[in-house]
Amino acid sequence: MSGKSGLLQPHADLHALPAVWSGTIAQAGAGNRLQAYSPIDAQLLSGWQAATSGQVAGAVLQAQAAFRTWREVPPPRRGELVRLIGDSVRAQKQELADLITLEAGKIREEALGEVQEWIDLCEFAVGLSRQLHGLTIASERPQHRMMEQWHPLGVVGIITAFNFPVAVWAWNAMLSLVCGNSIVWKPSEQTPLCALACQRIVTDCTHAFADAPENLSTVILGDAETGHALAADPGVTLLSATGSVPMGRKVAVTVAQRLGRCLLELGGNNAMILAPSADFELAMRAVVFSAVGTAGQRCTSLRRLLVHESLLEPSIAALSAAYASLRIGDPRVDGVLVGPLVSERAWQAMQHALQRVPEEGGRLIWGGDRVHDGVPQGGCYVRPALAQLPADAALLREETFAPVLYLVPWHELEEAIALHNDVPQGLSSAIFTNDIREAERFVSPSGSDCGIANVNIGPSGAEIGGAFGGEKDTGGGRESGSDAWKQYMRRTTNTINYGTDLPLAQGIRFDTKGSE
Repeated sequence: MSGKSGLLQPHADLHALPAVWSGTIAQAGAGNRLQAYSPIDAQLLSGWQAATSGQVAGAVLQAQAAFRTWREVPPPRRGELVRLIGDSVRAQKQELADLITLEAGKIREEALGEVQEWIDLCEFAVGLSRQLHGLTIASERPQHRMMEQWHPLGVVGIITAFNFPVAVWAWNAMLSLVCGNSIVWKPSEQTPLCALACQRIVTDCTHAFADAPENLSTVILGDAETGHALAADPGVTLLSATGSVPMGRKVAVTVAQRLGRCLLELGGNNAMILAPSADFELAMRAVVFSAVGTAGQRCTSLRRLLVHESLLEPSIAALSAAYASLRIGDPRVDGVLVGPLVSERAWQAMQHALQRVPEEGGRLIWGGDRVHDGVPQGGCYVRPALAQLPADAALLREETFAPVLYLVPWHELEEAIALHNDVPQGLSSAIFTNDIREAERFVSPSGSDCGIANVNIGPSGAEIGGAFGGEKDTGGGRESGSDAWKQYMRRTTNTINYGTDLPLAQGIRFDTKGSE
């Protein structure tokens, strides 16, 4: 298997990748030796030495210098750079998607969709570059005007996970660029080639763009220690981290100790409520994609199907038949719908969860076993699992990052909503119903407690126009669309006195001796 790509040049030696790539400078790391393997067949793809804390600090200093130049560039002009980046991504869409499949194990359609998300985000950011507006506020003082402005923030540090090695970075990076910030990116150890390819695209565009300073975008390859160094650096004004809840807790503590800003996108334990009035066939299609897409390795993957008791047996029958028809195998092959798990560790976590199902009063309905025939040797291919659990099972409160779907029956809608919310995570959710009262109840303040609440579509997959993120253990962050751009800028309130008097707010009088 070859991981070589024109996007990776001049780094042709994939077993001696640079640990720091900023502008025209590529530095070898001096930290721990790391290697990345393809989930497809466990073949070695790349190797490198991790960036040290000193190298991270140096990269941040360079990014700070770039920020001081970039912040003076007018926002619409900054948007022009992002437009060039989007055009370049369009021209190299297939090549970048192939890298995603190689490193993350995504099927072709999903890999292409992820690259398209970067393209769409560029379009969104270009439009946004002319809409970074504040407010004019009525002043209580005569001949005074108040207003808010939004200014560039500084260096934005970005830590991303393996499952979306391009899109999640793009959410942060493209908005950061139009907002006037520089970026330092620490990708997952699983997907260094995707990161270097993205960096190559951005670097080529900045070199062709007269107003872009050197070191506007930097990639640092490393491990948890490298990520900690980025989070701890006081030069990083905002640290955006996507990954597990334990990782997010560590990042939050590290950033809080220096009173920095933190944007967290962490675990999801997403549920769908299936009501008696629902379009059953539509709901089943949504369940299958949400539960098995990306081999259940999305933060928005469906983990819990809360099904009305009258629909439990029909749901089991329909889903068992659908699961049995899924084509599992090499994600590079057309028609395959379920690719590999990312690693043996993910397989072990899946097995541990399934072993607990009977211990907690449940039953395994379908799947959960390893697939060996008709798949590349060395990869970790599994049949997605269906299991039924009682409402009080502890497993329902935990996220297993694998294609495991738990079915739980309910009797009354209030019971279903309470069960839905009774987990530590709060990312994405859905209800399937044709009853407008049930739908409105679900999206009301007393309904779903997640950051995303859908009606008659599944919880997995989101458009870039809406702010993406969740509550509780999910971290509270919001990325991508809507007004998420405000997190990448600083707000300043201005009061302008265009009169000759100096009245004080709240009617305070402060007459000094000798004043008229």
